Amino acid sequence: MKCLLILLVIPLFAFTAIHKYYISVTQIDYLQNKQSVQITTRIFIDDLEKLLRERYDESITLAGNDELPAADLYIERYLNEKIKIKINNKETAFSFIGKEYDVDLVKCYLEIEGVKKIESFEISNEVLFDLFSDQQNIIKTKINSKQKSIILIPQNRSVLLKFN
Repeated sequence: MKCLLILLVIPLFAFTAIHKYYISVTQIDYLQNKQSVQITTRIFIDDLEKLLRERYDESITLAGNDELPAADLYIERYLNEKIKIKINNKETAFSFIGKEYDVDLVKCYLEIEGVKKIESFEISNEVLFDLFSDQQNIIKTKINSKQKSIILIPQNRSVLLKFN
């Protein structure tokens, strides 16, 4: 009986030291018929909230009834500072369309319009690098019917993808 108890208790101690992973996922889709690049960035709400509090407003709360109207402005400003895109070697600005919450994630929707073709796509994604040294930003693309994925880390913040 004691052996059985020990076998049941030991695994519980192993899970007390679970390390939280710091990850964001950005999906980039090129819709050629709409000449549009649609971007969805998924970030953990608590991580983004912590960053916005440190950077802009200590009282900010996300995903609650008391969310400030300025939250969208802060998120848009931050994403514009931390995500840089070049299409065909030309710097390109995106529009912040909005956000929505999904359980413990905030999904931010961005769009680049008027894109006739994509031969190369360069992205620098430094989201949360200034808060977490072990942050990883996963980039997934679907451009010209080709899918590519890459993981960006603080030591490797950008990637150039070729589609010609």
